[in-house]
Amino acid sequence: MRVGSLNIASGRCPDGASVDAAGLAAGLDGLDVDVLAVQEVDVDQPRSHRVHQPSVVADALGAVDWRFAPTLAGTPDPFASWQPLSGVLDHGGLGGPHYGIALVSRVPVRRWHVLGLAPGPLKLPLVAPDPRTGARRLWWFPDEPRAAVAAELDGLTVVATHLSFAAPTALRQLRRVRAWAAGLPGPVVVAGDLNLGGSLAPLATGGRRLVTERTWPAAAPRVQFDHVLALDDVGGTDPEVRRLAFGDHRFAAVTVHPGPRHGTATRPG
Repeated sequence: MRVGSLNIASGRCPDGASVDAAGLAAGLDGLDVDVLAVQEVDVDQPRSHRVHQPSVVADALGAVDWRFAPTLAGTPDPFASWQPLSGVLDHGGLGGPHYGIALVSRVPVRRWHVLGLAPGPLKLPLVAPDPRTGARRLWWFPDEPRAAVAAELDGLTVVATHLSFAAPTALRQLRRVRAWAAGLPGPVVVAGDLNLGGSLAPLATGGRRLVTERTWPAAAPRVQFDHVLALDDVGGTDPEVRRLAFGDHRFAAVTVHPGPRHGTATRPG
């Protein structure tokens, strides 16, 4: 089973403009992945042509099932004018602008689970357009709520997540995901933008990276933020990291083989 992760950054291209539904689907053309964890996903946002991005991604990949986990209602901005959400799973019934993560699957899903993750206290300095004037300036963005979504498949559970930009908070959240995943049917892999470079994620979980190539920033990667992480005795072959037409991270994927292949990973209890 091929498992991957992709931070689509609301479908933004290098010029800062977001693709429409057709552009989003075209950018995923030829992407061979059975289960995809997707981060920074927009629904009905003016900045991304009001596209329902989870459903477009699912259709483009030929998915048989998908879920969107909104972490906020409204539009992410430096004013924190949005409403935080926690523990919500949606399959197309939400109205109005939302933002969060998604998990799409070409493989039938037996059961879905969702976990809300509290944000940290820090703010992130970013240069971005002023939504009132369009002029670019330095903003201090507050941390947002995060989430993890788990899909129980036949012989494998895949957990998708997007962790805080602040490493201490991301580590706390990842340990929370690890403890939660211990109660899910194994074997378990975690896929997503963990905002933790290199070996920090396996050190925090006792797991093992199945992809070890740098993924961020997309144009010239310096660090690996995007992971497929084995929490159990799971092997991986044919790892791939690829730059797409949109997003500021590279797509990462690997073929997952439950069982003692290509090394082992000890599942935390």
